[in-house]
Amino acid sequence: MPELPLVDAIIQYTKENNAPFSMPGHKSGRGFLETTEGKNLYDNFIKGDITEVEGLDNLHHPEGVIAEAQKLLSEFYGSKKSYFLVNGSSSGNLAMIFSSFNEGDKVIIERNCHRSVLNGVILRKLRPVYVKNKFNNIYNAPISVNKEHFLQVVNENKDAKGIIVTYPNYYGVCVNLKFIIKEAEKYNMKVLVDSAHGAHFGVCEGLPESAVRLGAHMVVMSAHKTLPSLTQTAYLHVSDKADIDRVDFYVSSLLSTSPSYMLMASMDYARFYLDKYGKETFESLLSTANNYRKKINDIGFFHVISKKELIENNLSGLSNDIYDLDESRYIINIPKGYSGEKLLMYLRDEGIQAEMSDESNVVLIFSPFNHEEDFEKLYQVLCKCNIEKIKNEIGSSEIIICDLPNIKLLPYEVLLKEKKSVKFEMSEGLICAEAVVPYPPGIPIIMPGEVYSDEVIKAIKYYDKNKSVVLGVKNGCVKFV
Repeated sequence: MPELPLVDAIIQYTKENNAPFSMPGHKSGRGFLETTEGKNLYDNFIKGDITEVEGLDNLHHPEGVIAEAQKLLSEFYGSKKSYFLVNGSSSGNLAMIFSSFNEGDKVIIERNCHRSVLNGVILRKLRPVYVKNKFNNIYNAPISVNKEHFLQVVNENKDAKGIIVTYPNYYGVCVNLKFIIKEAEKYNMKVLVDSAHGAHFGVCEGLPESAVRLGAHMVVMSAHKTLPSLTQTAYLHVSDKADIDRVDFYVSSLLSTSPSYMLMASMDYARFYLDKYGKETFESLLSTANNYRKKINDIGFFHVISKKELIENNLSGLSNDIYDLDESRYIINIPKGYSGEKLLMYLRDEGIQAEMSDESNVVLIFSPFNHEEDFEKLYQVLCKCNIEKIKNEIGSSEIIICDLPNIKLLPYEVLLKEKKSVKFEMSEGLICAEAVVPYPPGIPIIMPGEVYSDEVIKAIKYYDKNKSVVLGVKNGCVKFV
């Protein structure tokens, strides 16, 4: 065993000099090195790893430079108050949930949400009501909230205190957030938005609008995903002054008492970069991405999905559910019978680091620090790909989306009970103790507190047979209470 296993692995990875099409948004430091202001910060990062000394303020009681930096952040995004989060978007989702709801409150939640939202539901002892997600069988990927089901759920749960949605999802697809906010306002529901992948939204035409500008009550954004900021950095934006005292408390409670000044400085720089350079550089990025989308599509096997196809062409009747698509990322779709995972591995072997894959797609995330040579390298690597080597050995499979199971216990009640295991074929009628989530599509088949049904068992059997990765199933067993 090496003496420095993690250090050695990181050094080895950096030597590979992969084209960076994954997080973080600074793209191997380019985001700092390409501006005078950023290079000055880059050159002093380690020296700047300090504590709350005189003149550098205190994140938990900001009155000086941190307060000024957060005020500039708030002014740029258009919130009543904004916060630096050194514990990532996950801490922001928890802060939103604890600030907005009390124990026992009913909350409407998009089914395909981040695990931190589900953790918040458990920790705050909420009563979740889930909204179905739609799935596009053409592209074999989850697309958006099911609008018809959303309206039904809201109508049947007018006493809910709020709605939690994701905008955009991992694929860059944006639900019609303006419509959701309008519906929520009818019943005095708060709308909380996990916009982890949308920190760059609204900076120029061609990008979707910011969730803050659309009127959401609270919004969390991961600065590190698409901006020149260090991993683990995020923003929380609050649009109602009445919520600020509670948010102040919970943000402070959920963040480290020794916040990294390197993380905070990178967040300040990311906001500065967007404000000073963002419009021009993101316009240039979109232009390059659009040009290479056409070139890649002309290869004839790979297909980069566009906003026009997804929305204007009414594919699968989804146009009423989709608001927009972030075209500063690629969803490279391949025909059924081929493996998105194998394509991801092929790209990595050829020096291209993509973000993620599912059965039929590979997702690449861009920022202005992806240069044209990165796109050209991607294009050339795809041109020479031997498609026979990325065939799916088990054949193609159609994704199954179940109806939502009945809820017998609240998620937090499950946490307190003894858990047992059983073969999933024998689980009908039992109460789920751990979410079962097949990848793809990443949408839970069953959640803690819900009851296993014959339909759920058939779905698990299907994904198991097709050798999909199914979280919550181990050695053919599931947990129940």
